Amino acid sequence: MAIVVLFVAAAAVIGWRESRRAAPVPAAGAPAPVAATPPPPAAPAEAPAIRHPLPPEKRPLPALDQSDDFVKQGLVDLLGHKAVASFLHLEGAARRFVATLNNLATDQASATLWPVNPTPGRFEVEPQGGGFVISPRNAERYAPFVRFAGTIDAPRAVAFYRRLYPLLQSAYEDLGAPGKYLNDRVVDVIDNLLATPKVAGPIRVKRVGPEGGAGNGLYLYEDAALETATAGQKILLRMGPENAAKLTAKLTEFRALVASGTHH
Repeated sequence: MAIVVLFVAAAAVIGWRESRRAAPVPAAGAPAPVAATPPPPAAPAEAPAIRHPLPPEKRPLPALDQSDDFVKQGLVDLLGHKAVASFLHLEGAARRFVATLNNLATDQASATLWPVNPTPGRFEVEPQGGGFVISPRNAERYAPFVRFAGTIDAPRAVAFYRRLYPLLQSAYEDLGAPGKYLNDRVVDVIDNLLATPKVAGPIRVKRVGPEGGAGNGLYLYEDAALETATAGQKILLRMGPENAAKLTAKLTEFRALVASGTHH
């Protein structure tokens, strides 16, 4: 976006300089040039319709890049000091939330941008049928976070989301989405997560990389449909069906509070 802005600024400066040059004087006796009829002005681009509008927030807010303390205090009021310290990473919180939210419905959501702390431990698999499946023990790593998420008061959380919305919208536009409405993206991402494939039985994975015992190397889903799932769907798949069901129930609750006139 910075490169685009610089390019446009440079083009504007060049155009301004060109317009300041004196017009050439026609040669004596030569007919005066006939001015071409200027083309009609282009119609302004129509802004995309907002599908899920939120009530406007009129109370003052800090600037986006000075908002960390404000966000942290609001989250402490909502969740408590212990939960915030244990689970959340709040440096650049508004930007982290927006970037991660946007990436969950794509093929990659970098952990370096997450507004939550990484889950302790490592991804676990176990041998089965000549290959590997995701170990049920892997779900235990996510259980504390899922319990924490289950305790969140959805109406209060959404009220805080609405309070912060101008900051989040600004971060979304800075991310490269000018003219687009963040809450529409929020609903789309929730819908994508709620559409996570349901898998009966252990999920088979295959190892790519160093040979050795279970746990070495990189693991991909054997099922091509699961391997091409979005980043958020893959997170739900690997945390186990019980954890995923609890989180999708909470997501459904959030969706009902932020969406306008539509139902999943």
